[in-house]
Amino acid sequence: MDNSIRTTLANDGTVTVAVLGEIDYSNADEVADGIRDALVDWTPETVHIDLREASFIDSTGLGALIEGYRDAADRDIKFVVVNPSETFRRVLTVTGLSDFFGLIEQGETGAVAHMAEPSQATGS
Repeated sequence: MDNSIRTTLANDGTVTVAVLGEIDYSNADEVADGIRDALVDWTPETVHIDLREASFIDSTGLGALIEGYRDAADRDIKFVVVNPSETFRRVLTVTGLSDFFGLIEQGETGAVAHMAEPSQATGS
């Protein structure tokens, strides 16, 4: 897929990597590389992975996000997923990745609000 990511640097130093379209085997490496490049090029305190325009994710796409998370953690950079659709939020919650990714949603006004913590199974 051409141009499946778009990277921007905000005035506060936060980097946003927006993923466009599908995140699957055809572009997972491009997504992981795009996240890594943003971390190396700008060394932000926080990187936001914006899923507002993402339409699908498979296991290799999840792997790309995990790889980006690990690269950020290795550099002590906060990794936060923003604007996931309900489907993405469900996938990230079911897989337990929402906790790692600091799942938040960005409102219409650009204000960032933390999402409620996903409930944990108790085994009861």
